[in-house]
Amino acid sequence: MSESGNNWCTIESDPGVFTSLIESFGVENAQLTELWSLDEDTLQRLVNDYGKVHGLIFLFKWQSHQPQTSDGEQDSTDSRKPLIGDEAPSDLFFAKQVTTNACATQAILSVLLNAADPARDGDSMEEGGGSDGNLKLGPTLSSLKSFATALPPDLRGESIGTCEEIRTAHNSFARKEAFLVDEAKKRVATEDDDVFHFIAYVPHSDGKVYELDGLQPGPIPVGSGVWGGGNSADDAVADDLSWLALARTAIQDRIDKYAASEIKFNLMALVKDKRVNIQSKIQEIANAGLGEDDPSLQQLQAELMAEEEQRQQWKEENERRRHNYIPFCVELIRALAGTGKLPEFTDKANNRVAELRKKAMEGKVAKMAS
Repeated sequence: MSESGNNWCTIESDPGVFTSLIESFGVENAQLTELWSLDEDTLQRLVNDYGKVHGLIFLFKWQSHQPQTSDGEQDSTDSRKPLIGDEAPSDLFFAKQVTTNACATQAILSVLLNAADPARDGDSMEEGGGSDGNLKLGPTLSSLKSFATALPPDLRGESIGTCEEIRTAHNSFARKEAFLVDEAKKRVATEDDDVFHFIAYVPHSDGKVYELDGLQPGPIPVGSGVWGGGNSADDAVADDLSWLALARTAIQDRIDKYAASEIKFNLMALVKDKRVNIQSKIQEIANAGLGEDDPSLQQLQAELMAEEEQRQQWKEENERRRHNYIPFCVELIRALAGTGKLPEFTDKANNRVAELRKKAMEGKVAKMAS
């Protein structure tokens, strides 16, 4: 990993965080939404509600004991062989992760920079989105893609890691530290720690779905299908459902490799901004000459209001994530010390921590025995 990795923080896997992050990059007409199931009804509802699914971002617990490739990477089975060099499609943007803690942002960029037919930066804008609601990368990502496309995967990763705009947006979600810590003395994760990793799944025009994992030497094809053959709305829905079914199989295969008790997974879809889809439907009703008392129009307006409220909630939550609560905590400790209750509360906290550690150790021993 690059030394610049010390300047990147870990960030929370949350649709509000990730949506704010891509908007900080300058992306328009896109958002992240969380998926709680991979069944057909859930995928159908996902496509119907958002209109377009650009890719999936999967978070899982890293397992260092999995089989290694000749490059020292995980997963070397023939059915999951990474494509290296000319084996990979020339127009598939794959970057090696060379920056520590950048996997979340890199997975997001893997989807954004492979999105089909993004709107050009110069496209005219209407109120509420682009002229046709297409994904718009913005100047930062458009410049990155234009510059890095001709580079090999490792230098693409370096380009991402050294992009100040992307790093600043990523680190805006860093947790506030109570004390200044020497970067060289920061604790490194051990085998006993839970270490998590983000990867992406995207469809490609060659009729394949690719797993894009920056810790692998190249993109991994996980299935083949047929899409992109029509221009109607129904064709677009069928295309998304087709590639999502292939990605679902690959993700389920990954999950099945873990113990049945393992639940630490997270799956999000990078989709079209739901408000754009709703506004488009509202405009269709208006063009049809239906009045304000039309039930379908009222339902859509209620959905739009709910989406705006969701955005406001995300904004408030992100402000709390960024807020520095350390001065408040210091004053609280001083107040408790002044009342003489601090030793009592400290003892209770220490006892609770000791109890939690004991339970964790007992669970680990029981797991090893089984």
